[in-house]
Amino acid sequence: MNSARQINIAVIGAGGVGKCFLSQLEQLAKRRPEPKLALVYICTSKKAFYSAEYASIPLDTAISSLPSSSQTPLPLSGLADYLSATSSKTVLIDNTSSQDVAEAYPLFLSRGISIVTPNKKAFSGSYKLWQGIFSASAQSGALVYHESSVGAGLPVISTLKDLVDTGDEVTKIEGVFSGTMSFLFNSFAPTSGSGGQWSAEVKKAKELGYTEPDPRDDLNGLDVARKLTILARLAGLEVESPSSFPVQSLIPQELESVASGDEFLEKLPEFDSRMEETKAEAEKEGKVVRFVGSIDVATKQVKVGLEKFDRSHPIAALKGSDNIISFYTKRYGSNPLIIQGAGAGGEVTAMGVTSDLLKVLSQL
Repeated sequence: MNSARQINIAVIGAGGVGKCFLSQLEQLAKRRPEPKLALVYICTSKKAFYSAEYASIPLDTAISSLPSSSQTPLPLSGLADYLSATSSKTVLIDNTSSQDVAEAYPLFLSRGISIVTPNKKAFSGSYKLWQGIFSASAQSGALVYHESSVGAGLPVISTLKDLVDTGDEVTKIEGVFSGTMSFLFNSFAPTSGSGGQWSAEVKKAKELGYTEPDPRDDLNGLDVARKLTILARLAGLEVESPSSFPVQSLIPQELESVASGDEFLEKLPEFDSRMEETKAEAEKEGKVVRFVGSIDVATKQVKVGLEKFDRSHPIAALKGSDNIISFYTKRYGSNPLIIQGAGAGGEVTAMGVTSDLLKVLSQL
């Protein structure tokens, strides 16, 4: 084996995004035979597949053979030992949303293992972890890319990095960062027509698979706050955590502690009048209400919550579950640079991961 022409790939997480990524990796390996991409380790939370000889695991059967494997996942420190004990360059793909895996990034990077991931928790957790990740990368030369941690496959992070790295001055970032919230408000408060009852729209969104199993995990605004934390840090603000700035929750206080998502949906209609009032207030001004995140770089203010927009505003005119992110900068002046499109879904999220892997491969 000529290890210089082989890149070892390790994959943690084989759920929705993981499956889509492996399918894209299989196609990539066929299209680009050099360097050889060898899947040497794959695991879910309970099962794993790997060998002491770093034998390449067939990409077409990797997921289907996992359930019958007798191996269990290596502890993260053991995985770092295993992956760094070979002369081949190695890329770890973390397709989970695990805090534990995120906390281990500095260890992997310090051992020369590059990381590609959609895991938001690594980059929106404590500022200390953020610093640890990028200082480990700088010291070892191992690379870390996380395009899909904001906006799935949309080129949000790469665009912001390009703006900053080329010396543009980013003054404000604003947008709809949640496919769930986009879908809900485009249905509840459309630019034309009256829209449905709030509780009915939340129920419909859950049935269509747009929300988490418990919709409160979307309605608390934390997912958007995590994405804003990442972008604010990339824009140069030292944001401590997603709870260090105002985040408006759309969960009625009375329903925060109900036992289940089903019970929450059952009782939500009792509180529809509150959201109707918010919608009516906006309509009186000829506007619609949307759930947005904004970063004012000059005043260092980050916030997440409901805002009113003219019906002709790009944020008001979104369709379906699309995301929209506007970058206001010195170079672009009063007309922002706008990125818009699907910000959620297995295939587009995996596309962001695969795209990042290509960037890493071009530099290894």
